[in-house]
Amino acid sequence: MMEQEEDACLQQSDPDVRMGTSLTCAGLAWALLSMLSAAASCVGFFMPYWLLGHQMDKPVSFGTFRRCSYPVRDEERQTTVMLEQCGRYASFQGIPSVEWRVCTVLAGAGCGLLLLVGLTALMGCCVSELISRAIGRIAGAIQLVGGLLVASGCALYPLGWDSEEVQQTCDNRSGQFQLGSCQIGWAFYCTSGGAAAAVLLCAGLACFAGKKQKQYPY
Repeated sequence: MMEQEEDACLQQSDPDVRMGTSLTCAGLAWALLSMLSAAASCVGFFMPYWLLGHQMDKPVSFGTFRRCSYPVRDEERQTTVMLEQCGRYASFQGIPSVEWRVCTVLAGAGCGLLLLVGLTALMGCCVSELISRAIGRIAGAIQLVGGLLVASGCALYPLGWDSEEVQQTCDNRSGQFQLGSCQIGWAFYCTSGGAAAAVLLCAGLACFAGKKQKQYPY
């Protein structure tokens, strides 16, 4: 009974237990930035607005594995028309270039890691003793790896601008690291910005995110 009463008093007097958080002030900033960077990278990765152009006087946009507006054969009119819809390629091999396939794998894996750490950090705001100093450093290392994977995917993306589909959209003047008449879309900046925030900000803040574990007498 004495030990139980002592534990109860310790829990009542400990603000960390009352607040139910395992994060420091720097850790709260880390959790917020982690969720924002993960959300930015994941949204940008999924949206097909990395590259913008025109084909047959219709706006066309590309992602890594999705595209908006594509030519289809109209059998009734015996002509090719642009179908203004967004969708993913039918298969992994259907992605226009090898570089974009590698980009899809790298950026997708990196976004998954960033989202995992972001959700864990969010839980650390509500669950006491979830994020320790050691766990915070491990989370920071995972964010560093995830951010570098996404950044690597973004760096590889321009290597696929010489594919036939892209050239048709960019007036046959595009090439590797050459946009032709096309332009980079907001989703590319969103993805790369999320990766930069994860590498430059979140990975460093994660080292100071967790509180030192208190040793309670029993």
